[in-house]
Amino acid sequence: MKAIILAAGQGTRLRPLTDHKPKCLIELEGKPLLEHQIAILQKAGVNNIHVVAGYCAEQLERPDITLHLNDRYASTNMVSTLFSAESVMTDDNDLIITYGDIVYESSVLHALMNCTAPICIAVDTEWKRYWAARMDDPLSDAETLKMVDGNRIIELGKNPSHYNDIQAQYIGMIKVRADHVLQLAQTWHSMSKSAIYDGKNFDNMYMTSFLQYLIDKGWEARGVLIKNGWAELDCQSDLLVARRFWQSEK
Repeated sequence: MKAIILAAGQGTRLRPLTDHKPKCLIELEGKPLLEHQIAILQKAGVNNIHVVAGYCAEQLERPDITLHLNDRYASTNMVSTLFSAESVMTDDNDLIITYGDIVYESSVLHALMNCTAPICIAVDTEWKRYWAARMDDPLSDAETLKMVDGNRIIELGKNPSHYNDIQAQYIGMIKVRADHVLQLAQTWHSMSKSAIYDGKNFDNMYMTSFLQYLIDKGWEARGVLIKNGWAELDCQSDLLVARRFWQSEK
């Protein structure tokens, strides 16, 4: 199994903490987010780790990862960052994809690894509790996520009109089964470069827009249902509540 960590962004909403270092190097409990992730992956036996860098990329050099570069990080979004590591997308290993601005417990990673669907997407069914601790109006920031047949995802990433539109919340962790990894890149290349995806052009589409495109094309996506056990750092106030929803594993 191999992992790609998407860590190209600066994180402007975390300024001044990110004035001179990438978002994934912000510290939580005395250790950078990236280091927390790498430790959890290695503990689970995932040692083939790739990091896609962009802003202040030279700061992410370390001997236990392979570094890739999205040199267009300032004008592209997460999906373009992912395929900056296309060279390591092969059909001999399941592929874990994680955002660089999150932390998660071992139990979350193991649940994702144990999922056998073509696409496995970690989703938090207790998301509202976490969002309510971070902001006054959780609905204003959350995105839709609808499932049928227990955990088969049919919609995600849209603007919700009601809490009933949100059965869980996507946390920024995906696993693609080995026999679908090559198709992942092939599908991305086949998409129209002139189309608009949820209000964004091809280079700036959201990851949820890409996942929805795959679902609409018939890919089976299953939600890996978790109850908290993770946190993201999107702004400085997130530092204050992260530890309540994620247990550091020192």
